[in-house]
Amino acid sequence: MQKNTLKSGLQLSEIGLGCMSLGTDYEKAQPIIEAALESGITYFDTADIYDKGINEAIVGKALKTYQNRDDIVIGTKVGNHLKDNGETFWDPSKKYIKENVKNSLRRLNLEHLDLYMLHGGTIEDPLDETISAFDELKKEGLIKAYGISSIRPNVIRYYLENSEIETIMSQFSLIDNRPEALLNEIEHKGVKVLARGPVFKGLLTQNYQKVLNEKFEDGIFDYSNAALNQTLESLVNIEPNLSALTFNYLKSFNALGSIITGASTPQQIKDNVKQLNVEIPNEIVEKARQCVKNLEYEQHLK
Repeated sequence: MQKNTLKSGLQLSEIGLGCMSLGTDYEKAQPIIEAALESGITYFDTADIYDKGINEAIVGKALKTYQNRDDIVIGTKVGNHLKDNGETFWDPSKKYIKENVKNSLRRLNLEHLDLYMLHGGTIEDPLDETISAFDELKKEGLIKAYGISSIRPNVIRYYLENSEIETIMSQFSLIDNRPEALLNEIEHKGVKVLARGPVFKGLLTQNYQKVLNEKFEDGIFDYSNAALNQTLESLVNIEPNLSALTFNYLKSFNALGSIITGASTPQQIKDNVKQLNVEIPNEIVEKARQCVKNLEYEQHLK
């Protein structure tokens, strides 16, 4: 599988496993992680808040066997302060970030993190303080690289201009193409995009009709349900394999770091990698892109 290289030298597999959907049963999660490794996936994405830290512990336990491999990259996230009673509140303070990294390291059974990301963020955050926390963690050798997970243009632009981020995780697919507007700025800074939601809740799969009726009855963004249906029918007429189509669309951008896909079974891993490996001609991808709307971010612009 192709690897995409970050400024720090970390290499991300073109598909990464989004571990959020692994569940809390290690016996069920472990075979999924094994299937990912067997399929060439070497980037594993988790967060401290997933299942109140259990997800990190499962990922750490499953990958402990492979701790001598130098190609496995683990990314986790911080910012949602988890109270003892299970409640959370947003906390991008330096104090919390620098304290909580130790909890993530303990759960993941690691001495240092490959990639540490801010799990959200607003323009009202103490941005420079937050950035300094990540910079200090790098200098201290506790993390190799850092990034943010955000769909807010004003936040993304601030970090691009004022920090050493290496990744930006955003919802990104053929349907939700809003990140396109930021790609030139992202690429100019040598930052890579982690594209989550590539099949858009299942809408860009062979089950699109069922998903459309069950999850998008009221439409989404600038699309009504009828408009979505018409768009999907147009896409299918161009290329019936919608999953491969959206993967090829994402792979067409130089700023791509990894396509983050979730899986609740080993077979889903294999299916995702199979679709990634389907090569669709550029002219078909471009024709498909012309069938969907040019979506733009409407909030958090300044």
